[in-house]
Amino acid sequence: MAQVTVTIDGKQYRMACDEGQEEHLLDLANRFDKYVGHLKGSFGEIGDHRLAVMAGIMVMDEFSELQKRVKGLESEIGTLRKTRDDALVKADKNDAALTGALSTLAERMEALAARISVKGGAS
Repeated sequence: MAQVTVTIDGKQYRMACDEGQEEHLLDLANRFDKYVGHLKGSFGEIGDHRLAVMAGIMVMDEFSELQKRVKGLESEIGTLRKTRDDALVKADKNDAALTGALSTLAERMEALAARISVKGGAS
């Protein structure tokens, strides 16, 4: 287990994390510290615990909004997949119809060519 020291509101906290996750934990702590700094700048000294709770609530609010966006995007992806699948089915039907029409046309052309060669040979 790796250990890193993060700084929140000027105070250092030693934390453990999985190997290789040190930079990620430092980044998260830095981002959280910005929330705390923003609140401290807005409200002044209101106590460490209150600042931490308010910053946590701000983070959760942002998280909640992102979850809503993800759900909306997932729904949009589902709609796009259905539209794509419907278009592929339609394209397959169109391909089958075109193949059938071309096959019929080829048969008619062969029959016509056969009749022409028979008539041409009879002259």
